[in-house]
Amino acid sequence: MSSPRDARPSDEGASARHEPVMLAEVLAALAPRDGEVILDGTFGAGGYSRAILEAADCRVVALDRDPNAVAGGFELVSRFGGRLTVVEERFANLSTAIDDLGIPALDGVVLDVGVSSMQLDEARRGFSFRLEGPLDMRMGGDGPSAADLVESLEEKELAALIRTLGEERRASAISRAICAERAKAPITDTLRLAGIVERVVGRAGDGIHPATRTFQALRIAVNDELRQLVGALFAAERRLRPGGRLVVVSFHSLEDRIVKLFLNDRTRTASGGSRHLPEAPVPPATFEALSHGAEKPTDEETARNPRARSARLRSAVRTSAPPRGGDALAYGVPRLPIARLMGDAS
Repeated sequence: MSSPRDARPSDEGASARHEPVMLAEVLAALAPRDGEVILDGTFGAGGYSRAILEAADCRVVALDRDPNAVAGGFELVSRFGGRLTVVEERFANLSTAIDDLGIPALDGVVLDVGVSSMQLDEARRGFSFRLEGPLDMRMGGDGPSAADLVESLEEKELAALIRTLGEERRASAISRAICAERAKAPITDTLRLAGIVERVVGRAGDGIHPATRTFQALRIAVNDELRQLVGALFAAERRLRPGGRLVVVSFHSLEDRIVKLFLNDRTRTASGGSRHLPEAPVPPATFEALSHGAEKPTDEETARNPRARSARLRSAVRTSAPPRGGDALAYGVPRLPIARLMGDAS
């Protein structure tokens, strides 16, 4: 399931300082050094950027597509005396961001994928199924909203979206109920949609809200999150210098699968041929894995911060091999029939 970045323990107040997920593991993999330039692709509340700047006399370029997050970074920018630059930009466009700043290459890239705790906790942003607000979910405020998708997608299209991006087994029944309800009146607020889903799915004993997967699917679609992730991985491969570190924290299986497929491909040195099919030539590996498989948060962290429980960290070091590029579909990004609403986002 999806969890927010810059999460915080649920018993703290709204003004509490947000806690970056797997911070110790991120810093260990990123290993910031004096004089380096490191890109934080998901600034959020600034937790990773702050920790990186405190760990070394380096420069951090932080990106966030959410203008509220960028505006909230002004104090941190002032505190670190010009070593931090915060840019309103999607992380898939990191090459453009550093080109505009005259930075030729990066020593590290960290990506913390998903919705931020700040976004979840603001009812007006429409990310939460527990808070009443407009059914929006747009991180950057542009393009179709979640309400637009709920209103405009055909029943089969909506079911495919919920099933694929939300990994929801009751997707067809949920879509059917949504279409029946929208025929009575447009579904424009979060609690109405959550109630529709809950009536279909029912309450489970695991404590997970029945609307979690449906809201996840809509949020991923609205923000084109999976293709943005692949774009960021390709861009990091292009702009990391040899020896540069890539660190990615993801929060659900769709994201983690993309990162795993990308790094498996980029660290592979043989095609795995058999006696019936000889090995095919493989381009030189562009990354070397820093650890075997995905790292998970410690028991202590998940006890302190339940929102971190589904986090997975994968990391690798850039080699000197030329970048490869590729097709997003080859790394697990599904093709969904919503292009008429999302333009190039599907």
